[in-house]
Amino acid sequence: MSLAQGRHYLAIPGPSVVPDRVLNAMHQPAPNIYEGALIDMVAGLIPDLKAVGRTKHSAAIYIANGHGTWEAAISNTLAAGDKVLVVASSHFALGWAGLAEKLGIKVDVIDFGKQPNFDLGCIEAALRADVNHEIKAVLTTHVDTSTSYKTDIAALRGVIDAADHPALFMVDCIASLGCDRFEMDEWGVDLMITACQKGLMTPPGMGFVFFNEKAATARKKLDRVSPYWDWSDRIEPEIFSNYFFGTAPTHHLLGLREALNMINEEGLEQVWDRHKRLSVAVHAAVDAWGQGEGAMRLNIADPAERSSAVTSVRIGAPDGTRLRKWVTDNAGVTLGIGLGMAASNDPAWHGFFRIGHMGHVNAQMVLGVLGSIDTALKALDIPHGPNAMAKATQSLSLGAFTSG
Repeated sequence: MSLAQGRHYLAIPGPSVVPDRVLNAMHQPAPNIYEGALIDMVAGLIPDLKAVGRTKHSAAIYIANGHGTWEAAISNTLAAGDKVLVVASSHFALGWAGLAEKLGIKVDVIDFGKQPNFDLGCIEAALRADVNHEIKAVLTTHVDTSTSYKTDIAALRGVIDAADHPALFMVDCIASLGCDRFEMDEWGVDLMITACQKGLMTPPGMGFVFFNEKAATARKKLDRVSPYWDWSDRIEPEIFSNYFFGTAPTHHLLGLREALNMINEEGLEQVWDRHKRLSVAVHAAVDAWGQGEGAMRLNIADPAERSSAVTSVRIGAPDGTRLRKWVTDNAGVTLGIGLGMAASNDPAWHGFFRIGHMGHVNAQMVLGVLGSIDTALKALDIPHGPNAMAKATQSLSLGAFTSG
C-alpha cells in the first residue's frame, strides 16, 4: 500500500520548494506596470538582491532561466573570436562553455571530471602560459548541481592574481546563492549569475547578472550587444519597463519580494548555517548507508568541497533508479536524477541520484527525505550500513556550525 498521499515533496536540486508565503504573495490580481506599488517595490528589491549576492555593484534582472543568464554574461562582456578559459567541475560548467562556443567564443576547457578536485597549479600554469593575454575571462561554477562539487572561489581568484592575469572572473552561482556562503566583492568576482528558483525560493522564470566596474568596462568596449541581453538600460532604467526590456514579470517579482523578506528576517548568515547543518545530516546518513556491504557513496569525498545545497550520490546501477521510483511511489518524495553522471542510454545512468536541500527546507523535511530513503533501502533489499538515521539526527544535535 502506498503512503504517498498528502503534499508531495520535491527533493531535487531545483526548482526548490516554494514557501506558502511566496505563493500567497503571488496570489493576487495583476498589478499596474506603469505606476504605483510595483514600481516602488522593485526599486527596493534591487538592494536586497545585491545584499544576497554580497556586492555593492550592479544587478540586472532578466526574464530567463539560468541558461539565459549564461548568454547575458557572455553577450555583455565578450565578442566573437574572444577566448575564455572554463574551469569545469562537470555538467554545468561544460554547458556554459558550449553556449559560449555557439556565440562564437573560443573556449579552452580544463575539465576536472565527475568527481572533481581542482588542481590550482594546473589552472595557474594555463594562465601563465597565456603570455599575450588572449584569455579574456575565466568561467566556473561555484556549485555544479550535477556533481555537488563546491569550488573554492577565493582560491581560484588567488590563482588568477598569482598569474597576474587580467581576465574577467565570472562565476555561476545558480545552485549556490542563498545556500552556500558566497562573497562576490570580498572574493574578487567580476561577474556572477544566478536564477530565482533555487536558494531564492521563487518559481522558475527570472535570472540575475551581478557585475562590477571591470565587467561594465568590458561591455562599453563592445560594438554591438543584442538589445534584449544588453544590461545597460536594465541597471539605470529611464522608465520602469527598461528593467525587463518590456513587460515586467509581475507575479514573479511579488514572489521574489516575499522570498527576500524571508531571507532578511532569518538573516543571511543564519540561512547559510541552516543549509550547512542540514547538509551535514545528509552526508552523515549517506556515509552510514555506505558502511559494510553498502555500495552508496557521496560523490564528493572531501567535506570541504561538498555543497550545502545539493548532494550527489553514487549507489550503482540499477539501484539509483529503483530507489528513486520507490520513494516517489510509496513515500511521496521525488529525488533528483544523476544528471550528467552517465549518458542516458548507458545502463550506468541508473546508478546515481541527488538529494536537493536548498531554499525553504528545515530539519523535519530533510529527515523525512532521509527516512524515506532508509525505508526504501530496506523494502528493496539493497545492501546498506546501519544507523543512518541515528547518525543524521546526531549531527543535527551537535550544536552550531559555521558556514563555509
